[in-house]
Amino acid sequence: MQALKKGHILISSDVEAECEKLVEELKPFRSVVFFEENFKIEHAKAVVAEAYISESQTKYIILGAFEFTSVAQNSLLKLLEEPPTNIEFIIISPTKSNLLATVRSRLPILKVDTHHQNTMIDLNFSHIDYAEVFRFLKEHSRIKKSKAKELVEAMYHRAVVVDKLILSEAQLENFDKAYRLIDLNSRPQSVLAMLIMSFVKER
Repeated sequence: MQALKKGHILISSDVEAECEKLVEELKPFRSVVFFEENFKIEHAKAVVAEAYISESQTKYIILGAFEFTSVAQNSLLKLLEEPPTNIEFIIISPTKSNLLATVRSRLPILKVDTHHQNTMIDLNFSHIDYAEVFRFLKEHSRIKKSKAKELVEAMYHRAVVVDKLILSEAQLENFDKAYRLIDLNSRPQSVLAMLIMSFVKER
């Protein structure tokens, strides 16, 4: 098997099995696996240390976890954007909503389980107006926390994949902030309003 040209993100419900499968598929190239239930800052530090061990040929660093803390992800952003020579990263998560938008913007998502289909939304972020904003917020005025996360994920997918927009740093930060606010039990409608209005302002 030839070395893959770029690191990427895999979305899989069976994270551990996916890690084991990748190690076999990537041979004869070396793979180093960091598999955790919850990927924390101490695990990120171990990844950084491993990444800076010089290699004469491609080495794959596989990060697999059911949850990733925001602190750990933020500490890896620079490394993911500018990896050392011959180092490629593969991140495996059961859902995209575990990963910050800033992480997802640095690595392409190459595989999605069939049962992780995106919630479809009919907003067009490249031509959005206030009437659409009010309609959308009214439609989702009583949305639950779990569904709100799915909707935020769907909004990101719609903007980047469907509408093919290049998000500004502020918009990427808003998506990261949205996940955190929902986890902190902020009112979902207010979080959705924050996200949508950033597209109205950036037009």
